[in-house]
Amino acid sequence: MEIEKRPEERKFIPGVYRHFKGGMYLALVLAKDSETEEDVVVYIPLYYKEESETKAWVRSLEDFMGTKELEDGTIVNRFEFISER
Repeated sequence: MEIEKRPEERKFIPGVYRHFKGGMYLALVLAKDSETEEDVVVYIPLYYKEESETKAWVRSLEDFMGTKELEDGTIVNRFEFISER
């Protein structure tokens, strides 16, 4: 898979994203870390996992919009925008 835009060119839009492993998530909002003032994305899974008690996740904006190198050397977007809410 070829990346359409470099991470720094990708703009965060609240909505549905697909993780590179296949899970679907609803990215709700950008927030600020109270200690570092780093931008973070607040997101929730759109699938049910009985053993998971976690209801929401946060990840740095840079990481959320960044890339991941797979074992075969392919570079993919960590989260790929699918649609607005």
